[in-house]
Amino acid sequence: MALRVAIVGRPNVGKSTLFNRLAGKKLALVDDRPGVTRDRKYASGRIGDVDLSLIDTAGFEDASDESLEARMRAQTEKAVDEAELVLFVVDAREGVVPLDRIFADLLRKRDKPTLLIANKAEGKKGDPGIGEAHALGFGEPIALSAEHGEGLADLYAAIAPYAPDPEDYAGEDADEEDDPSKPIMVAIVGRPNAGKSTLINRLVGEDRLLTGPEAGITRDSIAVDWEHQGRPIRLVDTAGMRRKARVQEKLEKMSVSDSIRAITFAEVVVLVMDEVNAFDTQDLQLADLVEREGRALVYAIAKWDLVDEPQARLAEIQELADTKLPQLRGSPLVALSAQTGRGVDRLMPAVLKAHRNWSTKVKTRDLNDWLAMAVQRHPPPAVDGRRLKPKYMAQIKARPPTFVLFANRASQMPEQYRRYLINSLRESFDLPGVPLRVNIKSGANPYAEGGEKGPSRTAPRGLKAKAKSKAHGKPKPGAKAQIEARKSAKPGKAIGPRGTAIVRPRAGPGAKPRSPLKTGGQVKGGGKPAPKPKGRR
Repeated sequence: MALRVAIVGRPNVGKSTLFNRLAGKKLALVDDRPGVTRDRKYASGRIGDVDLSLIDTAGFEDASDESLEARMRAQTEKAVDEAELVLFVVDAREGVVPLDRIFADLLRKRDKPTLLIANKAEGKKGDPGIGEAHALGFGEPIALSAEHGEGLADLYAAIAPYAPDPEDYAGEDADEEDDPSKPIMVAIVGRPNAGKSTLINRLVGEDRLLTGPEAGITRDSIAVDWEHQGRPIRLVDTAGMRRKARVQEKLEKMSVSDSIRAITFAEVVVLVMDEVNAFDTQDLQLADLVEREGRALVYAIAKWDLVDEPQARLAEIQELADTKLPQLRGSPLVALSAQTGRGVDRLMPAVLKAHRNWSTKVKTRDLNDWLAMAVQRHPPPAVDGRRLKPKYMAQIKARPPTFVLFANRASQMPEQYRRYLINSLRESFDLPGVPLRVNIKSGANPYAEGGEKGPSRTAPRGLKAKAKSKAHGKPKPGAKAQIEARKSAKPGKAIGPRGTAIVRPRAGPGAKPRSPLKTGGQVKGGGKPAPKPKGRR
């Protein structure tokens, strides 16, 4: 059980920088302009031996109307209510401003344990601001620099007394480790102002994310943990992505990069589109990106309550999806209205079904039976007068389902025949809209140029050992001398100088010693060589 800590303060005092420092990675967007963070962002962090559950908040604004700043303030107040400890951040270089005093009065009314942090205190420029921070009434301010990591030891000393006792939650951690279920990562993507945040709020049943008529409210990728029928789900809200040519500002580029990163780490992606201009150029590019990343895809047509003829419009959109995205034909399409809740109950069953299909594993025997029927129904074409022969197929991984097909002349397999195999595989095993991967390989040809034929299974042991030693390279220096030394150690035989054999006498009475022969067949002592037998020419 981690200590839940909310990082609050007015805009542009370094809250997100401190959030990233305690989390140990760059999760929140950081920029010089004020008001970058708008929603509550959660992450796990650690300082020393204290585990933290961090909450990054939007900059506090003194507004109470229906404006965007007032809605951001409401999100900050919810974070303060959820937290067990509040880190109130002020700018040590600018000193205490009137907005800091207003927020300090608000925190005193909440009656939450609060630590005052004077950020940007590197060097001597922050000394006057640290002295002014005493007037806020939260005790001695902690001087640190979140950008450079200075003063974290003092922060740890101040946080440690609020950390829960490890003995109180030792059993809870054990239960969490034994829990095999992991949340399904579902990313909600789309163009700006398509209704992504409103959809998540409708699913979780609360105003968790900031919404409004303005386009581009969401900037960070916000993860929301939720349960659907006992199944843990992690919904990730992303920033709206416009066309690449229209993205010019640095902050928007950072938001788009964060959204693409959310797609990469997701398991199922819900593409939210406005029914007026569904499957526009940007929607097609996003869908193609999801397919290239190998993620399961679900189409969500939002604002369906504004359609006059739902059935005719739905058939038109479905035909448009199959025509423009043939590689994702069969992906679930759900028409809904997040504002009224119409059709939202059909979204999660479609997401869970897409996740099951994405995790499918097919038996090798069923694959090869299907391969034989697919080849018999549509044989591969002949290339340069020689027909391709698919031989064997197996699944090597799931998520997404990836298969390997062994065939001769794999490099010459036409792309249209590969697409035929993928479509037939998707249809035969009921995998609509699932991105499939089929890799075609061929075995090494030992008779090809540069190839070498190895020993067969029935080859003698000596031939196998020779091939094995040849594969491992040349013998080490001195190995030949060691072999000769072992041979000379055998009884009854020794190796003399210059390779001359020294014959020992045989044991027993009456045994005649043999005369060692020299090279060339001459007898030692000057005898003539033995005559050679005459043979036919």
